[in-house]
Amino acid sequence: MANLHVSRLLEELETKAHHKSRVSEVSFPISDDDLIRLQALADVFDMEQSELITALLHTVLQEVEASMPYRQGSKVIRVEDGDPVYEDVGPTPRYLAAKRKLEKLHPAFNNTTQQSTKLKSATK
Repeated sequence: MANLHVSRLLEELETKAHHKSRVSEVSFPISDDDLIRLQALADVFDMEQSELITALLHTVLQEVEASMPYRQGSKVIRVEDGDPVYEDVGPTPRYLAAKRKLEKLHPAFNNTTQQSTKLKSATK
């Protein structure tokens, strides 16, 4: 039984270490109202404000990615089970292309050492 707990702990520590190795610092403006709301949430959950911001931003970004709409274009890109699949003319293909470009350019995605970087828009 003790080995199971130790194994779980080691897995958790390894996951956290891997996550920390891929963390960059960013700086951005925030309204006073939002800053107060963040600190209140951090106080309620006994977290550092930066830890809470990281968790919130990660969750929101996952939700935004999952919610991006498919907009059917007029061009058939393939046929699956006899049905045409049309190109996506919505924001998703542009977003995925920009994300791939940034992953290639940003050093945090190319090595496992912790980076301290102010990330600015590299897509423009």
